[in-house]
Amino acid sequence: MTQIRKIINDPVYGFITIDHPLILQIISHPVYQRLRNIHQMAFAHLVYPGAVHSRLHHSLGAYHLMCMALGELKSKGVDISSEEELGAKVAILLHDVGHGPFSHALENELIKNVHHEAISLLLMQKLNTELHGQLTIAIQIFTDKHQKKFLHQLVSGQLDVDRMDYLNRDSFFTGVAEGVIGYDRIIKMLTVKDGNLLVEEKAIYSIEKFLVSRRLMYWQVYLHKTVLSAEMMLVKIIRRAKELISKGEKVSAASVELDFFLQNTDTNAPIEQHLDTFCRLDDHDMMATIKNWCHHRDKILSTLCRYLVERKLLKVKLQAESFDEEFVHQKRKEACEVLGISEKEADYFVFTGEASNTTYNPIDERINILFKDGTIKDISKVDNALINYESGLAYGEIKKYYICYMR
Repeated sequence: MTQIRKIINDPVYGFITIDHPLILQIISHPVYQRLRNIHQMAFAHLVYPGAVHSRLHHSLGAYHLMCMALGELKSKGVDISSEEELGAKVAILLHDVGHGPFSHALENELIKNVHHEAISLLLMQKLNTELHGQLTIAIQIFTDKHQKKFLHQLVSGQLDVDRMDYLNRDSFFTGVAEGVIGYDRIIKMLTVKDGNLLVEEKAIYSIEKFLVSRRLMYWQVYLHKTVLSAEMMLVKIIRRAKELISKGEKVSAASVELDFFLQNTDTNAPIEQHLDTFCRLDDHDMMATIKNWCHHRDKILSTLCRYLVERKLLKVKLQAESFDEEFVHQKRKEACEVLGISEKEADYFVFTGEASNTTYNPIDERINILFKDGTIKDISKVDNALINYESGLAYGEIKKYYICYMR
């Protein structure tokens, strides 16, 4: 096998090393290179101008942290073969490859009932065929079918390298200091017992900081009310376009790929039959289309598109209780008067919804702490833990209600 060694200069971690031909092949593949053109944080740059990093940035960062974590575990005597090490690196490199334009914002809108994880798996299987079975172990790890559970837990869990990178990276690019985590200390304290990923007790405070940082980043950045407004306006634009198409009106996208998914909303053909088309879709298709639709003859579609392009976003209110129907009705009435549209059409400009976030849910996947005496405790059961059941931070799914309406 030809020995290769390439380095990538990353603004967050410095140099990231690529030292295996398979990793280089994957990074060079068009399916992976497409991630350059998909924002990691959708419309967060409308609030935090620096947040223009891509899914490619994030996956390379997560790959780098995976390399660090595997190296640390091997140095502690954990049995990881070279094939398993490569498989884990490939799994994390491709974990987000199934994201469509604007990632989570449009999930389930362009392609119904198909999540990005399912598309990621299909693309990994496609690459596995192309690369003569070299991704088999990576797929086993990604789907949690590999016998060493800790490898999957590094890819997808409460304390995976995916979360470690996006918190650190999103904090770096937004300038929101609350997201900074001690990822290097957490990785240094990782260990394995009975096939499961654990953290040594010396990392308890770093883990608590990680969980609190995640909570703060969700409300301050990911679910920021202005970001929420922009993303919901994008959803409304796609729904209006589909509604017009279903009525037989001409609505064309800026690319044949996006046009295909807009025009074929009722197709029963599974996504695997359209993977090649999907892999040519990115944020550019969407934004070029929205700019074109600013001139569409349908007032609702053109107004929504113009507002989004010009950053004249709908106003958002967040509160702990659901909104009074009378208040919602009043806002719809105002939209009708300003735009000269019907009350039904006003639903595109005045609407309510819910946003929620859970800091730590031990039912999902536990973060287990290994103590010096060999005992293991869930992070929420540690003495004097900040994240515990009584504080409400463990189960605490925090739910907020929002309303979007015209200014």
